[in-house]
Amino acid sequence: MDPRLKRILPRVQKPARYTGGEYKEIQKDKSEVDTRFAFCFPDNYEIGMSNLGMRILYAVINRMDGVWCERCFAPWPDMEEEMRKAGIPLYGLESGDPITNFDFIGFSLGYEMAYTNVLNMLDLAGLPVRASERDDSMPIVVAGGTCTYNGEPLAPFIDIFCLGEGEEELVEMIELYRQGRSRGWTKAEYLRAAAQIPGLYVPSLYEVSYNGDGTVAAVTAKDGAPETITKRIIQDMDEAYFPTDTIIPSTEIVHDRVMLELFRGCIRGCRFCQAGFCYRPVRPKSRDLLIQQGIEACQKSGYQEMTLSSLSSSDYRQLEGLCDGLLEYCAPRNINLNLPSLRADGFSMSIMEKLQRSRKSSITFAPEAGTQRLRDAINKNVTEEDLLKSCRTVFEGGCNAVKLYFMLGLPTETDEDVVGIADLANKVYLCWRQYAVSRARGIRITVSTSFFVPKPFTPFQWEGQITMEEYQRRVQLLRSAITNKSIIYNWHDPDTSYLEAVFARGDRRLAPVIEEAWRQGAKFDSWSEYFDLDRWLNACRTCGVEPDFYATRERTKDEVLPWSHISVGVRPAYFWREREQAYKSVITPDCRVQCMGCGADRLLECGKCDEALTRRERAERGEA
Repeated sequence: MDPRLKRILPRVQKPARYTGGEYKEIQKDKSEVDTRFAFCFPDNYEIGMSNLGMRILYAVINRMDGVWCERCFAPWPDMEEEMRKAGIPLYGLESGDPITNFDFIGFSLGYEMAYTNVLNMLDLAGLPVRASERDDSMPIVVAGGTCTYNGEPLAPFIDIFCLGEGEEELVEMIELYRQGRSRGWTKAEYLRAAAQIPGLYVPSLYEVSYNGDGTVAAVTAKDGAPETITKRIIQDMDEAYFPTDTIIPSTEIVHDRVMLELFRGCIRGCRFCQAGFCYRPVRPKSRDLLIQQGIEACQKSGYQEMTLSSLSSSDYRQLEGLCDGLLEYCAPRNINLNLPSLRADGFSMSIMEKLQRSRKSSITFAPEAGTQRLRDAINKNVTEEDLLKSCRTVFEGGCNAVKLYFMLGLPTETDEDVVGIADLANKVYLCWRQYAVSRARGIRITVSTSFFVPKPFTPFQWEGQITMEEYQRRVQLLRSAITNKSIIYNWHDPDTSYLEAVFARGDRRLAPVIEEAWRQGAKFDSWSEYFDLDRWLNACRTCGVEPDFYATRERTKDEVLPWSHISVGVRPAYFWREREQAYKSVITPDCRVQCMGCGADRLLECGKCDEALTRRERAERGEA
């Protein structure tokens, strides 16, 4: 360990964040390594180490001979201050070496409010933040994650965006780099070649022009780059590498447990949900493989808790059989089994019984809207009857705590819809009074609302966000409508959601704003104690940018969107048709009821998503 680091660690919070040396971290002999990759998470250790994607890709890259992937997290402000004072550059946890010595620096981008941390980490490493200012001797800076589906606000800072699932494209990108190095390629030559790998987007190879009204006129590819970049997917999840022998953190993290990924994609078509469309098509893992992986992960880690991870756990076809198989191992060993992301229409007494075996104390449902009309408009495909039936099951099972999540500011929302949230919560309360096993402990119903953010690659990508003032008015309307003391109301602060909308739908002209805000001190913007909206608004004024142009402005059908050269597999015409259905409050059935031709199945070699049996299971049955 660097002697300077030893001196400063006693002066910072949670020094275990910065030491490395955790059980099962991957160490390699530097003399046998020719390529090094710094996997950077633009948030603190506790958040980053909880990220399943990071765990997977860390293991995938380290399986490559001659390649060493190390972790790097954003130091908390107290640690950053000490590092800058001591002249310690940002370093990889495994080796302690400065990440400027690495060949790649990769960022995981799951949230727009992490953008300033990306710049701060590059600066703390001693690198220019703009890609055009980094020469051939400096690392290639790449970024992946959900935000990269519209990475345009970060485009001037990033060399390569990795679109979609990275297990294969990252390996191909690294191997190409090794080939290029042996041939003496320049950085520019490598980037031109990398742009030909499916799923890799090199923003410097695309020119953006604008109309007089500020809208995008065109995004033009150059130097042979493809006109459209389509995300990468893993074809068969049973064949995808899943690490069961992962790093055990030496300090507490947010999700300190085994995480099992049931499937990727979503059969639902919630019109507000970016993940539901961007993660399509649906690809399940086989039940027996999941049981095997879950048991192995518990045995190798010693964890006493397991979470089944997917966008909607209850949509896994063989959920009950999977739970039975896992509980056979977990129950005698007092290992908790968690089933998050349960839908109100997919909850049953049998699932409740399994949750009871794992000591579940509360249940969370997300109706998203308070009236059936609005739930139909957003295509939630959940009825009031579904919710109350599930709540009855919960209460009859002895649970006395329910959390209900909603959004305010959804397209077509009226005051009646807002008040409907309070009415629905009251009905849940009456359901408890009627069906609770015991009313002695009382009931706690927590209603939480967030500020709707229109996202790219959703039917609502053309919508404008309501103003912060209007959001606050609706919050007050709902507060006044909730009079039952057993119902607790929490609401999300609108400031970060407004800025999230700006960057989610932004273009490259926002890059100077990000840089200016960072230079003014913006970092850890996802943390309320550090976020300052006025600082961002000042940066917008300094750069001559009107944030409402991006957040609250409604787009027209024929407008060229900043992300128009990116494809997630779903047809743009499908998104527009779904938007029209929203304004009619007409639902679209989920994918298992009827395929509506979104187009995502074209990404699959077999041409069929959400098959009942995986390739492995069909082979075991002797089927083709």
